Amino acid sequence: MIERRDVFQAIADPTRRMIIQKLSRGPQNLAGIIEDFGISRQAIAKHIKVLNECGMVSVTPKGREQVCEVQLAALDEVNDWVAESRKLWNQRFQKLEQFLEDTSSK
Repeated sequence: MIERRDVFQAIADPTRRMIIQKLSRGPQNLAGIIEDFGISRQAIAKHIKVLNECGMVSVTPKGREQVCEVQLAALDEVNDWVAESRKLWNQRFQKLEQFLEDTSSK
């Protein structure tokens, strides 16, 4: 069975978050991405592969180079989840606050 990757896997790792942040400034080749990290080319390539599988980064061959470009629209899924979670928790806290007010006034 093939594991399906999603945007939450992409942002779960701090190195991948830094790669996304770096690419948000503009497309770069692998060498340009590697220069800010103290890890091997192979390690960066693995992170790029995960980001590509999650739909966060597109990789386009240009000559002998691979140019990586961030796809920030994929973060909409995270934003939607956070907004729904915030709404749910706000409702729960309002119910708790009402309960505490009701029980303390008795």
